[in-house]
Amino acid sequence: MKIHPASAPLPAHRQRGVAVITALLLTTLAITIVASLFWQQQVQVRSIENQRLQLQKQWILRGALDWASLILREDAKYSSVDTLDEPWAVPLAETRLDQFMENGNADADIADTTLSGGISDAQARLNLTNLCSNGIVNSAEVAAFARLLFNAKLEPALAQATADTMATAYKKPVVDATRDSQSGPQMMNLTQVDDLLAVPGFSPQMLAKIRELVIFLPRATPVNVNTASAEVLAARLDGLTLADANALVKSRNTASFRDFADFSHRLSIRPFSASPSIASVATNYFLVNGKVRMSRAGLDVQALIERNSMSTKLIWIREH
Repeated sequence: MKIHPASAPLPAHRQRGVAVITALLLTTLAITIVASLFWQQQVQVRSIENQRLQLQKQWILRGALDWASLILREDAKYSSVDTLDEPWAVPLAETRLDQFMENGNADADIADTTLSGGISDAQARLNLTNLCSNGIVNSAEVAAFARLLFNAKLEPALAQATADTMATAYKKPVVDATRDSQSGPQMMNLTQVDDLLAVPGFSPQMLAKIRELVIFLPRATPVNVNTASAEVLAARLDGLTLADANALVKSRNTASFRDFADFSHRLSIRPFSASPSIASVATNYFLVNGKVRMSRAGLDVQALIERNSMSTKLIWIREH
């Protein structure tokens, strides 16, 4: 009986070759699987490490905010006037946190962590919340914002457009009874400087010119004349030129305004006057800026703190 060639066993050397190839394929497959597992593990470890670093940075900045609140409360104990000569106005230069660890006992993350920041007067800026109160536009405040825009070489008419947008946002939406829904989209309320982009005519480049000069605070406030820039003073006080405002700031740097009467007296030589509703020497709102750098990661935070008498309250905090 003859055996068909297709069913004949392979020669020994060919069997060894197939075994070697099979072994190589299995080894390659095993290495690929192991490498994939190691890669996934590395990704998970890095993700957990990043989350840990993020939490550590947030806790460090929270501690910095608590420290800033303490400084503001201590300042209120000894002074009812806020000036740029007070301790709260001194910025914190970039500082390594391991300098505060006893005997240098800090782990690797803390040893490589730095913190910097400072407190600034939020009422040194023009408060755009003043433009519209309860849906009613304040024409005097619109004129002040228009002067600021004009001095920044921007279109003054945007001041009225901003106030109109705020008034529209305050109005309650009209309900369509047939559809049981609003008749149209509701204009959003403006609460931060970036929201000005919702006002037709504003652009990111324009906001960059006034970002450090304006702010939205929770309520209407006067400008602190001891901390405001010349640009803000010239906008806030009708009739005050930018040159006069610079002279006023120069005078203030020599001797801060002790009270509103002192400020009014220095203005008496000029053909205009101010009232406590638009100008003050005290502040209730402060901005706290903090930067923490830890290993390869960083976090910037800005917070608004309200101070009333001896108490402080965190209004908002924004990370970026």
